[in-house]
Amino acid sequence: MDWKDDYRRKLVSADEAVKCIRSGDRVFIGAASSIAQTLADALYGRMDELHGVTLCGALIATPQKCFGRDAKGHFSFSTFFMGPQERIGFENGVVEYSSIHLSRIDHWCRTVARPNIAFLDVSKPDDEGYVSFGATGPALFGDVLRSCEMVVLQVNERTPYVYGQENRMHINSADIIVETSHTQPYSRDSEPDEEEKAIASHIISEIPDGATIQLGIGRIAGAVGYGLRNHRDLGVHTELMTDSMKYLYEKGVITGRRKRLMPGKMTASFTFGSPELYDFLDRNDDMHFAPYTYVNNPYTIAQLDDFMSINTALMVDLTGQVYSESIGLNQYSGTGGQLDFVRGSQMSSGGKSFIALSSSVDSRKLGKSSRIVLSAPPGTVVTTPRTEVQYVVTEYGRVNLKDLTMQKRALALIEIAHPDFREDLLKQAMKAGLLGKA
Repeated sequence: MDWKDDYRRKLVSADEAVKCIRSGDRVFIGAASSIAQTLADALYGRMDELHGVTLCGALIATPQKCFGRDAKGHFSFSTFFMGPQERIGFENGVVEYSSIHLSRIDHWCRTVARPNIAFLDVSKPDDEGYVSFGATGPALFGDVLRSCEMVVLQVNERTPYVYGQENRMHINSADIIVETSHTQPYSRDSEPDEEEKAIASHIISEIPDGATIQLGIGRIAGAVGYGLRNHRDLGVHTELMTDSMKYLYEKGVITGRRKRLMPGKMTASFTFGSPELYDFLDRNDDMHFAPYTYVNNPYTIAQLDDFMSINTALMVDLTGQVYSESIGLNQYSGTGGQLDFVRGSQMSSGGKSFIALSSSVDSRKLGKSSRIVLSAPPGTVVTTPRTEVQYVVTEYGRVNLKDLTMQKRALALIEIAHPDFREDLLKQAMKAGLLGKA
């Protein structure tokens, strides 16, 4: 059968498509910029008919009706990353979180999420009948599909066609097709402040021409990206493709000429950025989007010389433990790929890992406090253990903790803490015996 005939045969309305869902099903609905929103909204319309349906996905970027209090008992949501919408759903008793390194996302799909039905937001088909998984799908859609019995495609005329590895499927492999036209969830970079630019400057000076970079999310990472505009022949191998990377590519800074893996290609797993970034990715031959299991694998990263990993943290304690995802038992984000890149970068010849954070934070309730701490509040999750940490950076400087004793680590970290807290941190360290016994 011609693929166009097969397409027309499978095409139905969203309301008709979600009739395939039964109580007890486990349904993947997407992640970040690739959310099957039209199908998710239609599914909510059947809420009163359904019970015990588990939805799964991560970093849901748009409000979800299925996360409301009224959905409890009808829908639940399984995730490996807590964004703002997941936190709302958690407060409503609907969302459950699992901790996993993104390099092991296949394990999460296979043993935790276990979807039997996939709702996938995809591009319009090409001339051969293939649809692209868009700007986030390549990260995990392949692993999702290996768990599913049924696939419902949300063909979105606004979803970019992104090239890479495990980045597409043929119309003939779909069970049901729905057409839609909705804007991809997006986020625009905000201007970093002077403190964040100072942090970035301590990192930029350590990055050589020809390096391959990975940038995390947030304004500090953005300040590093835009601050690399005078570098040459940088490469990209990153979990997250950013607007700053688009900027560097268009300036001729990113060429990928010196990359050992995928030379000339910008390698990434997903994107959550501006509409202009999505347009940039569309049918761009210099892009290579691939699964987390490949991109985040430390042994993949280790093959790239001069690999520079830049990630951020909420707090760092005086022994070098990095807290990036929770404060106490309040889960703020997720384990993500930080440790994958911390490990892989230090296995790379000439590679470096940077953990960046502002030295202090102002809270309306608690006032000003240090992000460099003797120890974190009880229950706070260690995202990167002290045995893996290399550089820690604040606006007051950069310290390399690798191979330092605990006493020297504490003193080095106090040196880059906010001046208002250094004396108190020194007293706390002495009282706790961290600097040795008198």
